[in-house]
Amino acid sequence: MIEILLLGFFLGIRHAMESDHIAAVATLVSRSPSVRESIRLGSIWGLGHTTTLLIFGSSVILLDQIIPERLAMMLEFAVGAMLVLLGIDVLRRLIKTGIHFHLHRHADGSRHWHAHMHHEEGSKLAGDSHAHTHPAPFPLRALLIGMMHGMAGSAALIALTLQSVHSLATGMIYIALFGLGSIAGMAALSVAIMFPLRHSARRFGPLHQYLQLAIGSITLLLGANIMFEIASNGPF
Repeated sequence: MIEILLLGFFLGIRHAMESDHIAAVATLVSRSPSVRESIRLGSIWGLGHTTTLLIFGSSVILLDQIIPERLAMMLEFAVGAMLVLLGIDVLRRLIKTGIHFHLHRHADGSRHWHAHMHHEEGSKLAGDSHAHTHPAPFPLRALLIGMMHGMAGSAALIALTLQSVHSLATGMIYIALFGLGSIAGMAALSVAIMFPLRHSARRFGPLHQYLQLAIGSITLLLGANIMFEIASNGPF
């Protein structure tokens, strides 16, 4: 039984690395001013994720009922829509901070596109212009995004849990360890995402903007793909 519970923890770490989770947390971290805040955002995402898993898991085990497939698909579709909105939000912030695309022509006749932003606004992105800090509010956004992911992923996890354990207590411990694994995995992943963003914001302004553009675009496309795949499989 100990092996099964430990497996739950490591599966939680692996679960945090799924593409839709990475995309969602990357949009959160793209707004973060520090590595410490990035860890906080990733951990709060994991807390929200674990909370809904425990709620859904205990309900299913107590009632001895599975989550209807229709509901599971609706939740997955909602996650796709959420990713689209998060991606749009990142792109909106890029436009708001003054990013522009220009076509440049060189003396040899070659041409290329490149991104440009105003230096006054770009300096704000680095987050280093103020020597003092303000207490950060509770990241409710990260919590709610984690809860949405937890609801969408609960069906598959609970099915696996019911196959592995045979009591409510063991099932809850399994899900809790799975949740702790997802918190640890997402906190570590948040740091990995934050380092290139922080380094580029300090020294390579255009690269920082390209990274933000990539995060927003990939998140939007991933969400749209999830919605399309679910819709193409028939009405839900």
